[in-house]
Amino acid sequence: MSLPSLTSINTTRRPANAPLIGIVAGEASGDILGAGLIRSLRKRYPGARFVGIGGDEMIAEGFQSLVPMERLSVMGLVEVLGRIRELFAIRARLLDYFFSNRPDVVIGIDSPDFTLTVERRCREAGIPSVHYVSPSVWAWRQKRIFKIAKSVDLMLTLFPFEARFYEEHGVPVAFVGHPLADRIAMHTDTAGARESLALDADKPVLAILPGSRGGEVERLGTLFLEAARWLQERRPDIQLVIPCVNRDRQKQIQALVESLAVKLPVTLVQGRSREVMAASDVVLLASGTATLEAMLLKKPMVVGYRLSNLSYKLLSKLVKVPWVALPNLLAKQPLVPELLQDDATADALGEAVLERLENEQERTRLQTAFTELHESLRQGADEKAAEAISGLLERSR
Repeated sequence: MSLPSLTSINTTRRPANAPLIGIVAGEASGDILGAGLIRSLRKRYPGARFVGIGGDEMIAEGFQSLVPMERLSVMGLVEVLGRIRELFAIRARLLDYFFSNRPDVVIGIDSPDFTLTVERRCREAGIPSVHYVSPSVWAWRQKRIFKIAKSVDLMLTLFPFEARFYEEHGVPVAFVGHPLADRIAMHTDTAGARESLALDADKPVLAILPGSRGGEVERLGTLFLEAARWLQERRPDIQLVIPCVNRDRQKQIQALVESLAVKLPVTLVQGRSREVMAASDVVLLASGTATLEAMLLKKPMVVGYRLSNLSYKLLSKLVKVPWVALPNLLAKQPLVPELLQDDATADALGEAVLERLENEQERTRLQTAFTELHESLRQGADEKAAEAISGLLERSR
């Protein structure tokens, strides 16, 4: 894999409104954050150029991705080992590019195992570095804070409790809120989403999200489909909808549906995951940023997740928090059920979905709790993040 050279870029005398900004995002959630950040930075720097690693959302904003973003999307400790040489090679070539073209700032978005090393190496070379989305140092492996302090000139956090942790350790930080909380309306138009997706307005809808990465879909896809079949046997009127992040995931999920012993009527939708969740009565999903999105849409949800046994054993010894789903972490209480590893069976997932589908009192309770959490995260994140980065750029000049 070779990275393109942009030798035509003037790296020594750029106009103040035309900085070269390096961004590295490794997952779909980071791609969304990166796209919003690019839009807000471009308001301040109309001539800015953005280059690094990103996905379709960032590319649509004029970003140049040197490597397909999915090459960085690896799930689990053991799974990383099988790709370690490729990941090291991508990082080395990316750093060579940054050292040759010297961006005015390098921003890593999430994916800390990859991006923090890039940030540290750039900072050591005199290139200001920013990390957007804090690793969960407050939850596990807290000694990572010392590596982070050496790696970044600025940390941007999505949640206020994270910012307090960095302040206590003397790391420059800005709490910016969560961009999804700004973009998602306080009230969800479920009827409009169903009409847009050509779903029956009078029948219940289950949104199924087994993850955005190939490894997640392989591990969770059949499990979630079997849970959906368990549910359909008890609620034949249920409509099953799966949003697929791209064509590859759609082909992968379609193959899983076709491999089931009993035919299961499922509607596959390319993209439009937020619209699918908005149309739903309940969401069955993998742990991750999608749980936050479902919360902001005020949707009852059931979280299921599995890793390889070895990865799970290693991680379970390191994690010090009682929950993995963001709504539970934010509320500091189990608002949504989490069925992990051996507890994540088709029957258990199906039963949990059915309970949330039919318990109106629980649905009302969640609506209130999710609304309060939504309001607390509405901070104008894209603009706040761009303002903080702009301040760093001006100081570094």
